[in-house]
Order: sequence, then C-alpha cells, then structure tokens
Amino acid sequence: MDLLKHMRIFVAIADGGSLTAAAQALDTSLPSVVRGLGALETHLGVRLFNRSTRRIALTEEGRRYLADCRQLLSAVQDAEAAVRADVSEPTGLLRITAPVLFGQMYVAPAVNRFLARHAGVKVELILLDRVVSLVEEGFDAAIRIGALDDSALVAQTLGMVRQVVVASPDYLARHGRPTHPRELRQAECVRFTGNHGPHWCFTEGGRRLNVPIDGRLSVNLVALGLAACRDGLGFGSFLSYQSAPDVARGALEIVLADYELPPRPISVIYPHARLLPARTRAFIATMREALAGFSM
Repeated sequence: MDLLKHMRIFVAIADGGSLTAAAQALDTSLPSVVRGLGALETHLGVRLFNRSTRRIALTEEGRRYLADCRQLLSAVQDAEAAVRADVSEPTGLLRITAPVLFGQMYVAPAVNRFLARHAGVKVELILLDRVVSLVEEGFDAAIRIGALDDSALVAQTLGMVRQVVVASPDYLARHGRPTHPRELRQAECVRFTGNHGPHWCFTEGGRRLNVPIDGRLSVNLVALGLAACRDGLGFGSFLSYQSAPDVARGALEIVLADYELPPRPISVIYPHARLLPARTRAFIATMREALAGFSM
C-alpha cells in the first residue's frame, strides 16, 4: 500500500472534518478517500475515526497518530523541497510573530539578516505576548516558547530556556539566600501578572512543587519586574533569557537552581496543511542558524 498517500488522506479528513471535504481538498473522489482511510485503518489495526451519519470524530488513537503523521509528512515535504530545482530565491510577504522581549532580543536581529540575504522578501514582524492563532490571524510562522498544544501545526525545536528565580545581591545580603522554595512563602516576591498566578512552580524529587508567593508589587511587564528586582524589592521569576543580561553583569543572581522545572522548548511553528513557500523555509533555516544550540 502507498502509506504516505493514505496518511495524506487521513490528515485531510482530520483537517476538513469530513470525507467529502478531504476529497475536495485532495482533488479526488469520495470513494477513493473512503478506500484510503479503510486501508490505513486495516493496516494499523485500529479505528482512527468514530463515524456516524452526521459527523466524524477522531478516536484517541487517531489523535495520537495525527500528530505523528503531520511531523512525518512535513519531513517528507522538506526533504523533497531541498532537492527540487524550483526552490529559487524566496519572494513575497512573510508574516511572523514572536514574544515581545524574545523577539526584540533574538528574532528581530535574525529577521534583519534574513532580509539582507533575500531582497525579494518583505517581512511583517508582530511581537505579542499571547498565543497567536497562525491560521486565523494570517501568520506564516511564529516563534513560541513552551510545549505545542495545537496538532494542526508543525514545530521545530530551536533551543531551550529555563524558568529561573532571581534577586539582587543587595536583597540577598539583607534577607539571606533561600535554600528551599518553601522559604519564598515569607519573602517579598515581585509578581508578574502576565503568566503567573499566586503560585510559583518548582520540582523536587521528580515531583512538581507549587509554592504560594506574595509581595507588595505586581506588574504586567517583564521590564518592570526586572527593574524592581534590581532595585532590591524582592525575588522575581523569569524566563532565563529575560534575566540573562542582568545576571551576566551581576545585577541579579539566580537562586534555587536545583529546584527549577525542566527547560521549555523554543520552537519555530508553522501550518503544515499546505506546501511551505520558499520564503517560509528560508526563514526557518535562518532561525535555526541564529539559535543553534540556544540554551541558558
């Protein structure tokens, strides 16, 4: 059997929400789609969809298999694109989004190099501290920090970033360096309302540890939180790249490193349902080059 063909049929059904929509998207007949799905389910020995006269829905096995199919088909597409003679100089408009501070520090410089290399491309770079729907909001690619929870997208990991707790040397000299996260319950903590609630999360002995924190200051911008910590107002919890400049020059110090959560992936994500334009592939390659081995 043509396994890749049947995988494409399966993904098209999941994307379209019906056998008919898949047939239209693939420009083939409905019986061909039905036969392809049946052959794939027989080959796997599991049912991928629950079907009724009115609706079709993925089974639990189907949901797991869908993510793997997307990754595999994307890899095949990339391999084919790499050897095609028609992969010429990229052209057209590329819309990209990324988190604000990470975008300023790392994505924008990479975009500048990308534009210098590819004179036929225009870029619209939108920095937003929220999860963006690429398809609904018309973005070609995004840089995202954290696990991908949308199986309709493809993610390529570029690097890793940690969640760290920091404080100024002055604050640590006055109040002492904590040896366990529970000590933060009695400490002044600068809360960042963008991502954190009344708890900070750690790990101990392989188990997650939630520590309630409080403090007199709550801010909605990372820059404000960092400034408050530099001024000795308490502990702050940040992604490591956010506090890295202050840590490097000694304005802030990392504490409780032994209790940090596992690092989060930094990924470039993009829709997989259509062939990627050359400009998107070129941007992905630029970001992989810019963040090769990124870890802090």
